[in-house]
This record gives sequence, structure tokens and C-alpha cells, in this order.
Amino acid sequence: MKYRDSHRTLQDRFDTRRLADRLASVAGDDLTGFRDFIAARDMFFLATADAHGQPQSSYKGGDPGFVRVIDEHTLAFPSYDGNGMFLSVGNLTENPLVGILFIDFANGSRLRLTGEATIDPDDPLLATFPGALLVVRVRATAVFPNCRRYVHTHGPTQRSVFVPVEGEQPPVPDWKLDEWFEGTLSADDPARDDTRPVAPSIPRF
Repeated sequence: MKYRDSHRTLQDRFDTRRLADRLASVAGDDLTGFRDFIAARDMFFLATADAHGQPQSSYKGGDPGFVRVIDEHTLAFPSYDGNGMFLSVGNLTENPLVGILFIDFANGSRLRLTGEATIDPDDPLLATFPGALLVVRVRATAVFPNCRRYVHTHGPTQRSVFVPVEGEQPPVPDWKLDEWFEGTLSADDPARDDTRPVAPSIPRF
């Protein structure tokens, strides 16, 4: 991990250069030691930017194991059906640089990862992720654990009913049935199937 002048200026202002250098010394690109931590996560935060540097941040959720460490430098995760905007995945086709933050909300442990993403429409992993539209692979360039301070911890929570499960059909989010979206859904959108159950989602705004 390399610091830029902008980082160094602030480190020197607050006399944290020595600490920053020590922390940077443990950052590498090997995911091996974090395999179990990543596999246990059911969500993460994804930061992307388009070709002009316009940023986006996104929450990605699934069942534990939906993010897979493929080898010592690469992880993969599915892109599920969402709101159809494809802001994150679209950004990755223009600018492969990503930032990922994993958090264990039971104890506050965090893992930060930066890397370069690739998307192959014919990725052989696609068939192994139920409900996935695409698979994103990320080649890690820096991965390191992060301080637990300021992370609010929470107990066990109920998983989202919308997470794809092999052999099951997730319900349709009710917002897709709002008349405001009439005529906008894709031809194969599950919301067009009157036999699919409907579950409350969130308000449009």
C-alpha cells in the first residue's frame, strides 16, 4: 500500500506517519489468511467509480459464502437482480478499481480490500451462484484488517427473504408492482409472473 502526498500531509499534521507506516507494512495482496472471515460474511460494502471518477457506494448481501476466495489473490461474488440501474457493475466495465469493506457486526471486526475487478458474461462460476446475473472477480491489490472502534455491534438478525437460494424462487419486491413502474420492467422480470409471492420491500424514496 502506497501513500500519496495528500495522505502524508495529514499524517504529518497529526503526527501519525510512524503509525501509518507500521500499519501499511501488514497490508498485502494475499487473501489466504482471511478466507474464513470472508466466507462467513453475509454482506459487504462496495465502492466503485466511473471513467470520470464519479463514485458510487453499494450494499451487497447474500447467504454466508456468497463471496468466495478463489485463490490467494482473487475473490468472486454474484451480481443479483436489483433495481436495474447497474450502477456498480456498469462502473466496473469503465473503471476496474474497487474498494470493499467487510464487517462482522457481532464483534466489530473489519477487513478492507482494494483491487481490480473483471466481469466475464461467460464466467464458469455463474452456474454455481443461484440467482446470479453476473459474477464479479476481484484481484486484490491490498487487503488488511481494520480497527474495530466506532463499529456498532448487533446481535443475530433475520436474513433477507430476497436472497436467492438454490431450488427456491425468491418473492417479488412489492415496489416493482407499483403503478409508477408500469411499462418499465424487463420482459423476463419475475414481477410479471402472477404466481410469484410478493414480499414488502422498501419505499421508492
